[in-house]
Amino acid sequence: MSQLSEQGARLVRAEIDLAKAEMAARAKQAGIGIGLLVGAGLFGFFAFATLIATAVLGLSNAVDAWLAALIVAVVLLIITAILGLLGKNRLQSGMPPTPEAAKENVKLDVEAVKGGIRS
Repeated sequence: MSQLSEQGARLVRAEIDLAKAEMAARAKQAGIGIGLLVGAGLFGFFAFATLIATAVLGLSNAVDAWLAALIVAVVLLIITAILGLLGKNRLQSGMPPTPEAAKENVKLDVEAVKGGIRS
């Protein structure tokens, strides 16, 4: 019996060590993936900034450079305001983040258990 107990404990420890090693490897891969995504986002940001500068330079062929920059800035501010308002409205519609359906199901479960206890 004592050998069986020791073997069971060793088996559990071995499984825990295996799970730790697997999770460490997965966490390392996830960390590398997150780092690559951050790098891609950073380069995407600079690419977008370059496109904005290109729009200013292109528009400056038709109007003065300061006016081209002002026009592009106003367009960007309008887009920013629209996205901000849409985001604010979505955020408010999701607040407070309570699971109403789950709360109702728990109430029904509690009532069912109470009814079962009374019987």
